[in-house]
Parts: sequence; C-alpha cells; structure tokens
Amino acid sequence: MVKKTVRFGEQAAVPAIGLGTWYMGEHAAQRQQEVAALRAGIDHGLTVIDTAEMYADGGAEEVVGQAIRGLRDRVVLVSKVYPWHAGKAAMHRACEKQPAPAADRLSGHVSPALARDIPLQETVEAMEKLVAGGQDPPLGRL
Repeated sequence: MVKKTVRFGEQAAVPAIGLGTWYMGEHAAQRQQEVAALRAGIDHGLTVIDTAEMYADGGAEEVVGQAIRGLRDRVVLVSKVYPWHAGKAAMHRACEKQPAPAADRLSGHVSPALARDIPLQETVEAMEKLVAGGQDPPLGRL
C-alpha cells in the first residue's frame, strides 16, 4: 500500500490522512471511550490528529490532550482557532488556553461573515508573530 504524505515547510513528511475529532468531547460519558479510541489509533500507527477549539467548545482538545499524554512525540497535532479569535490578542489567548499540548500546525478558519471586523492582514500578522516567537506551530495557509 502506498502512503501519501504532505510536507509543511521544513518539517518531516506526515501522512496525508489523519483522524479528526469533530464530535469528540461533547459528552462526558463518552470521554474514556474517545480517549481509548485515539490511543488505539496511535498504537496502530495513527500519527496525525486534527482538533479545534470550536469542537465541543474545547472538549475535543481536552480529549486529545488526555489521549496523547505521554505520547506527544508520536503524533502531529493540527488545530484551529475560532474566526472571532483571528485578531492578534485573541489568537494568543486561544493558544495559551489550549488544553492539548501545543499544536504542530495551526490554522485560522476565517470567514468574512464571522470575522468581518478583523482584517485578514491582522490575522496573518498574529499567526506570523506566534511562529516568530518560537513557541508555537508553523501556520496552515489560509
């Protein structure tokens, strides 16, 4: 089987397919099953996990954080910020409060309808500042 990969800048190639966590973290009763599912995936070769602060209002990030505890070096974590967190200060706060360990890739879902008061240039500058600080992930291209 041929595995397709993608490369983000200078980073190592990663599988083109990963596991999304859209519905994870919505129900506390399912938390342990969701954590177990992610860990089983990692044990079977899963290396890319996609999450976002908007998934279950941060609940998915909490599930991912719990699932990859002690396994962080085995996964590439992709995350996103709310459109209304696209401004400089809000983006920094969103990254600081992430319950999951820092993402390897960060993208902003910037919808003109949702973020019309925040210029795209401000969003790009905020993401570039996060990268320049050396503590945050390379950017997903908008």
